[in-house]
Amino acid sequence: MPLDRTRHPCFDADARHQFGRVHLPVAPACNVQCNFCDRKYDCLNESRPGVTSDLLSPPQALAYYQRIKAKIPDLAVVGIAGPGDPFANADATMATLRLIRREDPNVLLCVATNGLNVGPYAEELAALQVSHVTITINAVDPEIGQKIYAWMRVGTRVMRGIEAARVLLARQLEAIRTLKAAGVTVKVNTIMIPGVNDTHVAEVARTVSALGADVLNCIPLLPVAGTPFGDLGSPPPAQVAEVRREASQYISQMSHCTRCRADAVGKLGEAVNQEIVALLHDCATGRASDRPYVAAASLEGLLVNLHLGEADEFLIFGSDGRHVDTRTAPRAGLGAHRWEALADVLNDCRAVLVSGVGDTPRKVLEQAGVSVLTVEGLVSDAVDAVFQGRPLPAPRRSYRCEGACPGTGNGCG
Repeated sequence: MPLDRTRHPCFDADARHQFGRVHLPVAPACNVQCNFCDRKYDCLNESRPGVTSDLLSPPQALAYYQRIKAKIPDLAVVGIAGPGDPFANADATMATLRLIRREDPNVLLCVATNGLNVGPYAEELAALQVSHVTITINAVDPEIGQKIYAWMRVGTRVMRGIEAARVLLARQLEAIRTLKAAGVTVKVNTIMIPGVNDTHVAEVARTVSALGADVLNCIPLLPVAGTPFGDLGSPPPAQVAEVRREASQYISQMSHCTRCRADAVGKLGEAVNQEIVALLHDCATGRASDRPYVAAASLEGLLVNLHLGEADEFLIFGSDGRHVDTRTAPRAGLGAHRWEALADVLNDCRAVLVSGVGDTPRKVLEQAGVSVLTVEGLVSDAVDAVFQGRPLPAPRRSYRCEGACPGTGNGCG
């Protein structure tokens, strides 16, 4: 059954007063450093992209959505917009979208990205019925673009200057083509930066319109202290109106943007209230989970000191901190099926505590609703912290799971 795309408040001005949205902050890392951006966490009084009061894993995001949906009957959209870039955190982003789509076949899904790494995921986005994608394109001339971006990361390579601007632009434009070919509605955000690209926005509009983009959102710069553009000031409203008028010759304009936070909830312009922040925190710490147990990987039962792949068994604890069970881990050598089997073993656990974990088992377990938490210290302290929503101590050592697992030599397969 086709989704009703007119319910998206960012893409349809009439919908903004009727329907709400929730942004799931599952994407902390970014692969492009813009000269106007400073990502901060836990800053309730700021309303701008890059800000969130907590971060969620995919299973935590699902639990959060379930509770938000129960509170907001007019919720129509689930978005992922940071606080970094969704496709600099592609595994978490795609896992979250899969979980939400499985939970709710009718909700609109959308993502907001810089466009650098969205292309490889266009086909699956369409298959998941991600109906709306926003790409921030601030210049279609690399000479201008190089003034806006400090650096970008492609794989492990860091790029700067005009070369970076060229690569980013090429990927952004190709992303529009690919997404439109897949039937996705595409909005382009352009930050209007005084003295940098303020006379260039109409050219951005002309270029993206020719590729099939549906709407352009010209956003006046919001200076952020401590950034290279922090002292530029915002362009005056009359100039913004004139730039939008020029751009409207090529593409429809969005003029009701409220610069949403990465954890925005409700209708556009509604502030995040303390009840929602508390719920976000509960989900981020596992307190809102319906699953009654926490599992731990421990050599002697006292410390969390085993990598997930090293554990032959898992200790199971209840909310009162008592050890209630010991469960045998699936044998090594089964590949991804080992982690699917482990997800079944731990299907009533909200989290598993380990000293290290590889990307594949983390992905499989979190898709099954088990948060994988890397910690160090006493099992009892870590279990209490999960149930009580306190911060967990990070491990001092880190494992690189590109090779063999340090315990068995069999790797994470």
